[in-house]
Amino acid sequence: MAPNHSRTAVPAVRTGLGQAHIFFRALQMVTFFSEKEVLDLNSSKNVMKQMVQSLWANHFIMTRDREPTAGSFHFVCILAFIVGITIQFSDELESAVDYSNRNLTRVPKDLPPGTKSLNLSQNSIPELQVSDVRFLLELRVLRLSHNRIQTLDFGVFKFSPDLEYLDVSHNQLRNISGCPAVSLKHLDLSFNDFYLLPVYKEFGNLMHLSFLGLSATKFRQLDLLPIAHLHLNYLLLDLVGYQVKDGENESLEVLNTNALHLVFHPSSLFSVQVNISANALGCLQLSNIKLNDGNCQRLITFLSELTRGPTLFNLTLHHVETTWKCFVELLQFLRPRPVEYLNIYNLTITESINRENFIYSKTTLKALTIEHVTNQVFIFAKEALYSVFADMNITMLTLSHTPFIHMICPQSPSAFTFLNFTQNVFTDSVFHNCSTLMRLETLILQKNSLRNLFKVSLMTKNMVSLETLDVSLNSLDSHAYEEACRWAESILVLNLSSNVLNGSVFGCLPPKVKVLDLHNNRIMSIPKEITYLQALQELNVASNSLMDLPGCGAFGSLSVLVIEHNSVSHPSVDFFQSCQKIRSLAAGNNPFRCTCELREFIKNIGHVSGEVVEGWPDSYRCDSPEGAKGTPLQDFRMSPLSCDTVLLMVTVGATLLVLVAIMAFLWLYFDLPWYLRMVCQWTQTRHRARNIPEEELQRKLQFHAFVSYSRHDSTWVKNELLPNLEKDGIRVCLHERNFIPGKSIMENIIHSIEKSYKSIFVLSPHFIQSEWCHYELYFAHHNLFHEGSDNLILILLEPIPQYSIPSNYHKLKSLMAQRTYLEWPMENSKHRLFWANLRATINVKLVSQAETTCHIQR
Repeated sequence: MAPNHSRTAVPAVRTGLGQAHIFFRALQMVTFFSEKEVLDLNSSKNVMKQMVQSLWANHFIMTRDREPTAGSFHFVCILAFIVGITIQFSDELESAVDYSNRNLTRVPKDLPPGTKSLNLSQNSIPELQVSDVRFLLELRVLRLSHNRIQTLDFGVFKFSPDLEYLDVSHNQLRNISGCPAVSLKHLDLSFNDFYLLPVYKEFGNLMHLSFLGLSATKFRQLDLLPIAHLHLNYLLLDLVGYQVKDGENESLEVLNTNALHLVFHPSSLFSVQVNISANALGCLQLSNIKLNDGNCQRLITFLSELTRGPTLFNLTLHHVETTWKCFVELLQFLRPRPVEYLNIYNLTITESINRENFIYSKTTLKALTIEHVTNQVFIFAKEALYSVFADMNITMLTLSHTPFIHMICPQSPSAFTFLNFTQNVFTDSVFHNCSTLMRLETLILQKNSLRNLFKVSLMTKNMVSLETLDVSLNSLDSHAYEEACRWAESILVLNLSSNVLNGSVFGCLPPKVKVLDLHNNRIMSIPKEITYLQALQELNVASNSLMDLPGCGAFGSLSVLVIEHNSVSHPSVDFFQSCQKIRSLAAGNNPFRCTCELREFIKNIGHVSGEVVEGWPDSYRCDSPEGAKGTPLQDFRMSPLSCDTVLLMVTVGATLLVLVAIMAFLWLYFDLPWYLRMVCQWTQTRHRARNIPEEELQRKLQFHAFVSYSRHDSTWVKNELLPNLEKDGIRVCLHERNFIPGKSIMENIIHSIEKSYKSIFVLSPHFIQSEWCHYELYFAHHNLFHEGSDNLILILLEPIPQYSIPSNYHKLKSLMAQRTYLEWPMENSKHRLFWANLRATINVKLVSQAETTCHIQR
């Protein structure tokens, strides 16, 4: 079941319910809190507070735009009574102990000394002694109902001077004695076995007493005289055990109580013959009334004295079983009485329903409320039943939770301003072509069998004063109709919630509606072409299937929007810009998709007041993607780069430009073109080498050393290096002796390096200026890694400053930094050691070859 969104429930009351309807709820609260089984302080304290707050809020809304009425005084009286009940137990729950329904036969001995509220109801305790409660010095509330107590001495409470609430109802009490605690505000002795009312002179000291419950089987006129000077708010008299005394007339005078509640036997015909009179009685409530045509007059006689006083304005009857004839007689009897508000709950109609002669005489009755009707008569003329209610000359009528299938139109212009037909079986034909309800301001048809929205609009066309219409919880649809809907133009509040309406409903709405409740329907979209709802101020579309927040182009006055529990995943970014008058937005509990599109909406929420967005931030969470699910929207973050396409393209472009620049710099700095050419030539040479016959590839090393040097250093090579190496049989490869004619220089260099055990590089400033020397060094270094041998020998002929080495000679820099090189000494005395080290480095036995030496000069 969809959640109940009642935001528009308060506005729905705003213009139509009226003072009396709110006052009915106050009286029902009094009844609620006076019932013995309901006064459980452990569970009803919060309920009392909530109901009082709701009652006061509704009353304030009702009266803020209207002139005060006489009903406000009665409202304040009832509200004060309820508040009194709440206040007197404002803190007893701080130290509450509950031992109810434990099958106890005595008071537990291990109660905390600081106990303020003690519940011992629903047990089997036979008596109460001083020792049971003497250590409970702070006790304020004691519930002992539904036990087996037969006698009670109030002296047992002498050690509990703050006792305010004592309930010993539904026991077997026959005698009480002692002085009750003067602090008592609530004393309930009802539903016991007293013969006479248990009131004696010590009760006169209970100056704070507000509620008093009593029971007896015999009544005397002055039984309540000891408390005549007290000002009670509520007096409960249990007459369940009353029995008629033959030839004896009993009477009882009730003094100074605002409300009197009489409870009769639930299964016996009404037979009480006690003449009860009351002074200044405001509210009268009777429970368990069973009537037939024979004893109907007895109830009327019983009520004659009780309803005589001019102050009685409210009469409530609970659990009434009667014939239709007796019921009509009772209504006829009450019309001239001072009762203004008549409430009947749980009414059962028996035997038959025939047309009765009802005289609509002048009356002070303003409102009739009948709830929960059971009709045991199945065949009857509908006019016989419905006409009695339709033609009543009163302002407010409530017939709810009844099996009524219809209500006829009043025959003459009606005084009704408020009609409540909640939970009946009314169809679309109700009030069809009815033109006598011109004063009607509020009509409630909640929980009926309405199906056609167009017919509902026709029903209202003659209700020229109608302001509030509630047709929620029906089966209304809004399919396209040939004719336009014809609503009463006066309608300001319309409740269409919990039906089967779709988006086309926006084409069938009252033109001046200000408060519209459409929650829990089947609306998937709101048409953008709507132009006639400029007066709409509050819109509730919760629990539908809307995909987006509606703009305010069609709702220029919209100030409250409820769109919770829909399918809104990407709210419109321009919502707050479109809806400048929004003062309350409830859009939580939607499946928000936390992507880039949502960032602007979250940002806009941050710019409005925290009071505008209701439920923020708890009700606003990511539903997707999976990684963000459950994250509050206020904590959702995405980088601007990932959400801004232009910025992303600029960033990627700038990054590529930087990378290109870096590559160009590296290309030039490390002379990459040169290395590419070398790799290409190396690859080509290796490829040609693979085409040489296998026997030629099997040849061994032919030279001890291949020598690379600059042509400027050739004198040193020929005069110093060669003589000192070759005299010891070391074969040196020089290009002018061993390069093969017909092959390219590059190919000869590679082959010479490969056929030599070592490669000697004569380093000098001239060497680093030679490009061919660079090639030879590169290939020799490459061969080092390719063959896996250590074949490089560096001879530093002249010092080379690091800064003079070109940037593209980074391999030479690396070799000079990582490898040990032989430095040619200037002193002649060191030459012998130099040659010894060099010969030791290249000494290896080679396979004899016909070839001699090979050396290269550059």
